[in-house]
Amino acid sequence: MKRPIPVALVALVALVALVALVALTAACVSNQSPPPGRTPKAAASVNVELALEYMRLGKLTIARGFIERALKEDPENAQVQATAGLVFERLDDLVAAEHAFSVAARLGKKDPSVQNSYAGFLCRTHKAAEGEKLFLKVAQDPSYTTPEVALLNAGVCVHSDGNNIAAERYFRQALAVHPNMPEALLQLGNLLFERDESAEALTLVQRFLSLNAPTPEILWLGLRVERKLGDETSAGSYADRLVKQFPDSEQSRMLQSGLVR
Repeated sequence: MKRPIPVALVALVALVALVALVALTAACVSNQSPPPGRTPKAAASVNVELALEYMRLGKLTIARGFIERALKEDPENAQVQATAGLVFERLDDLVAAEHAFSVAARLGKKDPSVQNSYAGFLCRTHKAAEGEKLFLKVAQDPSYTTPEVALLNAGVCVHSDGNNIAAERYFRQALAVHPNMPEALLQLGNLLFERDESAEALTLVQRFLSLNAPTPEILWLGLRVERKLGDETSAGSYADRLVKQFPDSEQSRMLQSGLVR
């Protein structure tokens, strides 16, 4: 059975840090051409940052305007094309997104971060086999300093396509590289819970919480695992923490609506 790809993991393939708008917005909004003294490449970099910031704020039409400007200013830049892919994807313009990501992959064929981004798009558009292959290529690239991220993404990709065996293998490989990786612990824990291996899933929840700050996702998993194991007292403890620490989370709302499964 195919599963939706967790929203949190989409962020793993973002290419450029989001920045505050500050005084840059007025300068960039008012003119189609770069300000005096600024090269088209530098202007494109600013417009990429602004596109990402507006995308983060949910103002997608404005984001599109900035990224289209950046594409005109520096079309041969893989980072610009990959960011365009992210913006167009959020706008559900998958034809434009596919074009931008494929151009980015061609221009940045030696840049593992660009390839990682394209692999994520392939997975999110139901091309799991292609995405998995590209994630593994990225993970094996000696210039890529975080292979565990590509392995985790490969696991999420094949898990969304129903391949639990391969997903477990990739999650465990990610943890072999980075034993305390929070998202890998969570993803493997969820997979084991789905497979009724609750005792090991609980071990992963406890390991996560001993090393990292709690998240609503891990508390939700801990709650469900403890209920499946028949420990209502411990389940109640997770429930209390979830409601008190993350009252506005989706998991807290599900708990209060009785949607615990």
